Amino acid sequence: HMNDPTAHAEILVLRQTGHYVQNYRLLNTTLYVTIEPCVMCMGAIIHARVERVVFGAHDPKWGGAGSLYNLADRNYLNHSVKVISGVCEKECREMIQSFFREKRKSVAR
Repeated sequence: HMNDPTAHAEILVLRQTGHYVQNYRLLNTTLYVTIEPCVMCMGAIIHARVERVVFGAHDPKWGGAGSLYNLADRNYLNHSVKVISGVCEKECREMIQSFFREKRKSVAR
């Protein structure tokens, strides 16, 4: 997935789950992620009708659920998403930093 700009964890799990349940609408679901979903991911989450998103670390550069933009509760969209943030924030931040550090190392090789 290294050359796919849409291969974020949220998108991948929405695809897999939609395929598994044979429906793109994932009603009454909760999505747990380490870092705040970006705008692209929030768009997909809204389109899939996910009920709730729980994340650990805020993303001030790309966040689409409150840090930079907040697509979760826009009244002009056809669905709103409940957002719970800051869950195990320190651990999630360390985990995501480690992930990207390793990703950069593998690209440099």
